[in-house]
Amino acid sequence: MTTSTPRATALRAAAFLATAALALTACGSGDPSDGTGPAAATARIPTTDVVSGVKKDPAAAKLLPAGVRARGSLSLASSVGSPPSATYLPDGRTLAGQDIDFADAVGKVLGVRIKREVAGFEAILPALGSGKYDLGTGNFGVTDERRRTIDFVTYVNDGQGFAAREDSPLRKVTSLRQLCGLTVATGAGTTFETTLEENAHLCKEAGKQPYDVKTYAEQGALWISLQQGRSDVVMSTINGLRYAVKQQPGLRFLNEFKRLDVGFAFKKGTPLAPAVRAAVNRLKKDGTYDRILKKWGTGPSAIATSRISPPEVK
Repeated sequence: MTTSTPRATALRAAAFLATAALALTACGSGDPSDGTGPAAATARIPTTDVVSGVKKDPAAAKLLPAGVRARGSLSLASSVGSPPSATYLPDGRTLAGQDIDFADAVGKVLGVRIKREVAGFEAILPALGSGKYDLGTGNFGVTDERRRTIDFVTYVNDGQGFAAREDSPLRKVTSLRQLCGLTVATGAGTTFETTLEENAHLCKEAGKQPYDVKTYAEQGALWISLQQGRSDVVMSTINGLRYAVKQQPGLRFLNEFKRLDVGFAFKKGTPLAPAVRAAVNRLKKDGTYDRILKKWGTGPSAIATSRISPPEVK
């Protein structure tokens, strides 16, 4: 858990509003005194400290480029969407999430400060290419398309899944043809949007009405669209969906659709990757890795070992 930089004030406010919207859709009467209002919903975000005790590993730190060791810091762009990946605590200022804990823990293993700046999901990968940041987090799935321009160091395995309202006839989505004629809500600039766009032809080939894709930059707006009936189904991260439906009555997780490795993102050809990979593997060895997953309820997303830009599993 950490505090964002002053430069991120506007983005922080926008993300906080999105989190507040998620909390509002999770409540009953909305009265804070009844234990179901926004305060109760956001209070479910775990705040256990699992990072401060992490020690520097000289062997991993030695893999850092000399310039990084000299300045003693790494600039990181963090996309803030919803738990368990990254969100704001009720103070609207403090960040918490699986991505936050992993980045902070890696920094401790390498003996460097993490200088975090909140950035929009869609802006991070291009900014890495321009050299604005050393690395980025945003639950970035490792795909073959992304690997052409971005390097990754994996730390969990998440992927694509679906959620719907309780009254939906959908029970399990095994083919995107089942979405034909429906409105699908998803995050802008994500692998989910890409998957839906690349497979839009399936409905036409099946002689069915196409599905309508609605993209949202803020997670709160996405869930409100589902609750209010403007969307029929949500396609998002497996872990994010499971977490969200636990907070919101009347919704249910449908199923996992496709698993993807998730990694820290870097500029293509980065010399930082070996050091960060060594740091993640050190966290696995000292038990911090498992403690982070336990804190966020994402144990099934554990990986056996961190890798650099592995091929996408088809």
